[in-house]
Amino acid sequence: MNLTTVTMAHLAKLDPAARRAKLGDVVRHNLTVLSRQIAWVGARPPLERLLRMGSNILPGYTHLAVRALYAEPDLRAEVDRGLAEAGALARSLGVRLSFHPGPFCLLASRNPAAIENGLSELDYHAEVFGLMGYGGGWHPHGAHINIHVGAGDPGVAGFRETLPRASRLARDLVTVENDENLFGLDEVLRLADLVPVVLDLHHHWVESGGAYLEPDDPRIARVIDSWRGVRPVAHISVSREIATAGCDPALLPDFGALRDAGHSVRDLAAHSDLMWNAAVNDLVARHLSWADFEIEAKSKNLASMQIAGHILARRKAAAA
Repeated sequence: MNLTTVTMAHLAKLDPAARRAKLGDVVRHNLTVLSRQIAWVGARPPLERLLRMGSNILPGYTHLAVRALYAEPDLRAEVDRGLAEAGALARSLGVRLSFHPGPFCLLASRNPAAIENGLSELDYHAEVFGLMGYGGGWHPHGAHINIHVGAGDPGVAGFRETLPRASRLARDLVTVENDENLFGLDEVLRLADLVPVVLDLHHHWVESGGAYLEPDDPRIARVIDSWRGVRPVAHISVSREIATAGCDPALLPDFGALRDAGHSVRDLAAHSDLMWNAAVNDLVARHLSWADFEIEAKSKNLASMQIAGHILARRKAAAA
């Protein structure tokens, strides 16, 4: 069920035949695993049918050292077929797909090389989505590639300047997320006319010094509008269990009290293993009226199942 990878340094040590065989084995494994992951998520209850795919499905796809290998007819055919089958499976099972490239995929920087790398990474993720059958316009089936703005200088203006250089496919799939440092929700909403905004409730809590957004906050309407008719996606986690050991799970964590207890902002920004806080889970339940949620707790599917079970139990109790 896990993707694997191979480094370009390792491939460079191999003779051409061994290099071709090694890359082919990794790619075939990853394509099989991707379909297995989609099938597993597709068998979960509808509330849980979101999957953030790993970026390393096709290791080194944009790297000069192996680009020619991906162009060889046999491997090309396997990639095209495997991705098309995975995409069709996701659509048939109602699984919403996303990518979240690493922090190196940024569009705001004063470093031209960083910008070129960011565009290359964004276009790679978009090409994978296109091969999976998600190349039909604005965020088809809710598909998205979520990134952060980038460097504080040039910030939002730099993002706005760089995005037109990405492929049309990438521009139709990209989203931007608020963070806990330079680009809080109000700053990211300056891009709402250009790309959909992914609201991260935990990042907002940290960046704002402890504010909890409710669905009736006026900024939520602006987030929804940025998606242009597609159901939005939001993110949630909660502070790590080690930093919140004394907190009542029935109450929303108190940012000020945790800071007064000696926890740094960095400590509080770190994601928990599980969705341990019932009050935060209830907050997510209220926001489900307008968005799907990706659970960013470290234990991934276990945390997702935990919060989904909590929400479904609350719904059942309310209906009784």
